[in-house]
Amino acid sequence: MKDANFLKENNARQLWHPMGHPREMQEQPPKIITGAEGVKITDIDGHTAVDAVGGLWCVNLGYSNQVVKDAISAQLQDLPYYSAFAGSSNPAAIEAAYAVQEFFAEDGIERVFFTSGGSDSVETCMRLARQYHRLRGEPTRTKFISLKKGYHGTHFGGASVNGNNRFRINYEPLLPGCFHLPAPYPYRNPFNETDPAKLAQLIAQAFEDEIAFQGANTIAALIMEPILGAGGVIVPDATFMPLMREICDRHGILLISDEVITGFGRTGHWSGARHWGVKPDMMSTAKGITSGYFPVGAALIGGKVAEVFESSDAEGAIYHGYTYSAHPVGAAAVTACLSETLRLDTKTNAAARGAQLFEGVQRLAKKYDIIGDVRGGHGLMTGIELVSDKAAKTPMDMDTMKRIHQTAYEAGAMVRLGAHNILMSPPLTITEPEVNVIVKALDAGFAAA
Repeated sequence: MKDANFLKENNARQLWHPMGHPREMQEQPPKIITGAEGVKITDIDGHTAVDAVGGLWCVNLGYSNQVVKDAISAQLQDLPYYSAFAGSSNPAAIEAAYAVQEFFAEDGIERVFFTSGGSDSVETCMRLARQYHRLRGEPTRTKFISLKKGYHGTHFGGASVNGNNRFRINYEPLLPGCFHLPAPYPYRNPFNETDPAKLAQLIAQAFEDEIAFQGANTIAALIMEPILGAGGVIVPDATFMPLMREICDRHGILLISDEVITGFGRTGHWSGARHWGVKPDMMSTAKGITSGYFPVGAALIGGKVAEVFESSDAEGAIYHGYTYSAHPVGAAAVTACLSETLRLDTKTNAAARGAQLFEGVQRLAKKYDIIGDVRGGHGLMTGIELVSDKAAKTPMDMDTMKRIHQTAYEAGAMVRLGAHNILMSPPLTITEPEVNVIVKALDAGFAAA
């Protein structure tokens, strides 16, 4: 590795960063993270902080899981790469697919299609949804319904069903036939409804109205996150996802559960859909599938969909895939990661420490008027919405948000800014004292504002 002076001098010069303006990155260079251990990261100046972001919602096992690291190393020695396109496979991919299917069997999952990440997995689910309806003799079912504030990656398909215009406007026109329903977001919604259960009913009725307007025979799928992550950790009422499932079933619409964030224990259950008692037709996954140690995702296929493909004629061939689908090194990481996830029972710790973090932030909300809303309470997903005027719910300005972020980092915790929200998704192995560090660091950040 080059020395510190070289790295600082070239920081954001040649490298364009995702989700940032290139010029701003050069004027305000990002933090250079050089090491990590447990749930803590260390930057190039030697400052250490608890990683309340979990890398990017993904480092579920923390940074020091030697079992996963050893599995990656061993597979590199045996077979560093081979294609999984039709006609060839590898032992690691076969084992990984078996492990993933077993992990999600309770959700009705029967088949696994490996990808390189979450955006790939969403794209795969969308393409397979259209093909499913063609195989059933309904080729007019091409449209997708999703939720405003939802996040489904950055490919053209995922951006088209994304519910936040920041990921859409600069890249339009996007995929035609994508329509959005209001989010189950009691703090801000077009109905001015603060009761989560009533809001769930109103959105369900909006879904029914949209189906009637579009025509049920034109809609392929509803795609939704069980808990909306990047949109601000928006937790729906417990009735919401079951309501949407019932409407989908009644109208022949597939339900795709985007579990890229919520899968593998983050919500306190192994899947977000399971948290609400729903079995989706397909699931998009990534992140926690390898704890971020290797770029892997998977589209998970339920029995109803799998049966249609496997009983079809030649039209059921899947002419879709990625060079790194079922990559043997990634597959080895998957199997090791799932084994460790179960051994450590990370969902139980996520539920306990998530409750602790949520309660700590709620205490801060009583202390600081700039905290407009606190969301979470379901595993290690917590969102704090900041406002400059609590009565008017005026979103906090970005300069203040950045000041809070920097002060919290200096006080010992890396958090994430999402517009006027602070988002937290620490590793599922975090301890009680480490959660306390996050809360104290946030306290320092809000005091600075």
